[in-house]
Amino acid sequence: MQCPLLYRFRVIDKLPQKPSEAATRGTLVHAVLERLFDNPATERTAGRATALIPGQWDRLLESKPELSELFAEDPRGERLSRWLSEAERLVERWFSLEDPTRLEPAERELFVETELESGLRLRGVIDRIDVTPSGDVRIVDYKTGKAPRPEYAEGALFQMKFYALVIWRLKGVVPRRLQLVYLGSGDVLTYDPVVADLERVERKLLALWEAISLATETGEWRPRPTKLCGWCDHQALCPEFGGTPPVYPLSVRPAEPEQDVQGRMDPVRAEAGRPVALEGP
Repeated sequence: MQCPLLYRFRVIDKLPQKPSEAATRGTLVHAVLERLFDNPATERTAGRATALIPGQWDRLLESKPELSELFAEDPRGERLSRWLSEAERLVERWFSLEDPTRLEPAERELFVETELESGLRLRGVIDRIDVTPSGDVRIVDYKTGKAPRPEYAEGALFQMKFYALVIWRLKGVVPRRLQLVYLGSGDVLTYDPVVADLERVERKLLALWEAISLATETGEWRPRPTKLCGWCDHQALCPEFGGTPPVYPLSVRPAEPEQDVQGRMDPVRAEAGRPVALEGP
């Protein structure tokens, strides 16, 4: 949705991306908030949460050694210290937005997957799911950045509606509330979906999949310039910056000049490597 060419680079070409301090900090904070709920409710304090940060950082480094590159040019550890302090502030801010002593999540970092009637598979990882005694479901997602301006809120909620659609198709239950917790600005954005919302998201996903399939078959992946281009790792390969994308790795052949019984031309077909699922952010 943001940039078809970037989708190609990530999903089809599988080009490597440099780790970023912001994204890695987000991963670290998510891990801390997940692990905090391993403790009894009375021990879920800000001090206990921030004390988890060093250990979770060590675990991240162990699972992804390439993250050490982030601070390779920091021999005295000053940048790393500031970075960890920023993570601490984000974790501490969460306690002003939610009270973990009153929460007992039904699920944390839950992988979900479902298949629509069309055959399209949807999957993603949900930060937290709360379920009330009456069975109401709340989907919660943590964001370590700042809340978007009101005119951009719908884009932020699309991810949550995606998750709600998956839960609805899996469990037959429409989540009562979708909640985005922005630790960077201290805001909480909520939305209560209805069936019509999820049906619209499903139609949008099907249309998006058709566009992905066509681009996969034709090899036509066009860049979509936005302000986010400044943070893209692939500017050297992007035509918008004077670059040339790598050779398309899939074989593409033109459609046969024969019509089917309904008078339509057969679509162009890629011979290998078509993506098979849409994943939530």
